[in-house]
Amino acid sequence: MFADRARIIIRSGKGGDGCVSFRRELYVANGGPDGGDGGKGGDIVFQIDEGLNTLTDYRYKRKYAAQNGEPGRKRRCHGANGRDLVLKVPPGTVVLEAQSGRVIADLSGENKRQVILRGGRGGNGNMHYATSTMQVPKYAQAGEACRELEVRLELKMIADVGLLGFPNVGKSTFLSRVSHARPKVANYPFTTLNPFLGVVDYKEIDGFVIADIPGLIEGASQGAGLGHEFLKHIERTRTIIHLVDVASVEGRDPVEDVYKINEELKLYNSDVASRPQIIAANKIDALAPEDDEAIQRLRREFEPKGILVYAISAVSGQGVEELLWAVKKMLASIPKESIVFEQEFFPEEEIVIENLPYTVVRTEDDPPEYIVEGPKIEKMLGYTNLDSEKGFAFFQKFLKDGGILDDLEKAGIQEGDTVHMYGHAFEYYK
Repeated sequence: MFADRARIIIRSGKGGDGCVSFRRELYVANGGPDGGDGGKGGDIVFQIDEGLNTLTDYRYKRKYAAQNGEPGRKRRCHGANGRDLVLKVPPGTVVLEAQSGRVIADLSGENKRQVILRGGRGGNGNMHYATSTMQVPKYAQAGEACRELEVRLELKMIADVGLLGFPNVGKSTFLSRVSHARPKVANYPFTTLNPFLGVVDYKEIDGFVIADIPGLIEGASQGAGLGHEFLKHIERTRTIIHLVDVASVEGRDPVEDVYKINEELKLYNSDVASRPQIIAANKIDALAPEDDEAIQRLRREFEPKGILVYAISAVSGQGVEELLWAVKKMLASIPKESIVFEQEFFPEEEIVIENLPYTVVRTEDDPPEYIVEGPKIEKMLGYTNLDSEKGFAFFQKFLKDGGILDDLEKAGIQEGDTVHMYGHAFEYYK
């Protein structure tokens, strides 16, 4: 079964709790704290698998969770980190936040693997909290909570050429002639239900990929029929072939068909509608030799607009070679840039930080250091990837907007002073 969309719930692993433990050995009096740290929770990772071409596996299972980190142990033993959960998807899969539809990741081109949800940080054991005044700390840090997110997966095929046309104009027949793809060919009352990819291998012409986009109907751009599910597959194409039935076997007007399809493209995505096009006037084998009025109408209407018209027969192969050479020439003139959907939704930033407390403490050291702690800081640090430039910039903005930098300045912090936050040390600069 072909599936090009799915809706699933993903959850990262919870961080393991820190351990409260004290050294107890024979001949060792008053052993100090030796509680180990909890392990980090597993990440949710999406990764391309070149052997996949469908999202079928995600239609039957809805929830996916990474492993939790193990709690710390006595004798300063660190809890094991939770295993990451790697979800394999076909090339061209776009991961979207389910409610807003914003892009989280586009698994195509160079982006073959991406962490979507990071696991919770492991909690510190009580060995970290011993001080000269508190030598028997009976508390440890809890592991960071897991994160859960509902996402939509959409497979947007990666092809050079999109093959468009109303139902039963001969797209499947054309694709099976010019490539090794074998879609089912028949006079269906509606349309082929699955998009197909075919690598062109016709005589001496090869090297580009055609996507057979299932037949459209009017209103497809508004979701009529399966419009949205079909149209998304043309978003990555560099050029478009319009296949029309010049024999009007089903009573359709080929000129009107081109205008109607272009209107649906424009309503769905104006950028897609502006891409170079070629019209393939199909089914000339069903015309009388002298009956070329429909072909001439198409040429009079569209060639002045820069859209070439080629008369072909997908059944007999007449005119197909000339059409493919024209498509190959057109592709050579178009920059071969991967069409990648930019990230719009950043899970680590989409956090509601309640009015949680925090404290700013100045130590008696010389020079003094500053310790910032509290649920508000702990929660944000657990969700933010400080290793990424964007994540670190987001954390700095959080410190400023949350009034934390103002409180540090009130406490007397100077440039170059050190700020400690749950295992992280930063130098303060304005």
